[in-house]
Amino acid sequence: MKNIAILGSTGSIGKNALEVVRRFPGEFRVVAISANSNIDLLSRQMREFHPKLVCVIDRAASLALRSKAGRGVRVLSEEAGLLELCRDKRVDTVLVSISGSQALLPLVTAIQHGKDIALANKEALVMAGSIIMELAARKNVRIIPIDSEQSAIWQCLEGEDKSRLRKIYLTASGGPFRKTKAKDLKNISVEKVLRHPRWKMGRKITVDSATLMNKGLELLEAMFLFDVPADKIKVLVHPEAVIHSMVEFVDGVVMAQLSATDMRIPIQYALSWPRRLEHSAQYLDFARLRALHFEEPNFKKFPCLGLAYRAAREMGTYPAVLNAANEVCVEEFLKRNLGFTSIPKVVERVLDKHRFIKKPDLEGIQEADSWARRSAYRLITRMD
Repeated sequence: MKNIAILGSTGSIGKNALEVVRRFPGEFRVVAISANSNIDLLSRQMREFHPKLVCVIDRAASLALRSKAGRGVRVLSEEAGLLELCRDKRVDTVLVSISGSQALLPLVTAIQHGKDIALANKEALVMAGSIIMELAARKNVRIIPIDSEQSAIWQCLEGEDKSRLRKIYLTASGGPFRKTKAKDLKNISVEKVLRHPRWKMGRKITVDSATLMNKGLELLEAMFLFDVPADKIKVLVHPEAVIHSMVEFVDGVVMAQLSATDMRIPIQYALSWPRRLEHSAQYLDFARLRALHFEEPNFKKFPCLGLAYRAAREMGTYPAVLNAANEVCVEEFLKRNLGFTSIPKVVERVLDKHRFIKKPDLEGIQEADSWARRSAYRLITRMD
């Protein structure tokens, strides 16, 4: 039985992960869970799965939860509690589904203590991919991706000679505005942005999908996960979202991974690897698919993708700055303080102002992240 910790158990990925655990009670044991502040849902998860450790980032919410926790459960709080959870000797695998840059230190801590990783957060790798992958190699830790695209690539490359890889095709649904004219994007509402045509996801990743920044972050993530340069990764719009990604080898053979658009599939595979367990989700009906479509992304209409390629070419602290500025912009867009088409404008200006560091350590990356956030907030304030 595999003992798992789920960081972000009340979010979309966390809830789907618990559905997988619920389906296979003899395969997985939930040892620890965490949330930011949603103690009502967390309490229900505690009663069902009986974790030994629970962390609530919000200190006031953690104090409220302690009064409800039963015997034998330790309730931790804040980032220190989250790091303690990642170090616990009872945990075999840490599923990281915390959104954004908050996942960086918990991910590094879990790897330092020899935990295998099921990774649903892309921002930590974008910020510090070289450091994380080198640490994982030293600690003999497996990082198995949960994002459907990265899981697809990982499965297509499994058992293959990576030196024979010619190209990775990273597929994108195109988001809700694939067919919207560029001139009509300026006044797009938050509500329209949050209506993704294929996936049910958290608010931040849904905004990133609408700007195609999510695909840009996945480009950087794939570079680190699979140790390939940006020029070997091609983003391809595939609106049906049936092919989750493809890899092409030097002999012209292309391998693709196809499945229904259900996040429980890559979550289950990341947790059960190297075995495949029977799934309860729908299976593909190829006769009903009829046709699959592909097109080039529109870099002019969605400039965030081009900015990600720029960061991928420059590397160093550029990816961390890109990610931090984007996180601020998305947060302010959701608060209705920034227009949809202003997101890439602010990110680009922050990148232009950044003083590049070629080989930063973890402290240097965190400093670049903080600088980028301050710069983005200042720019947005001046735009009011």
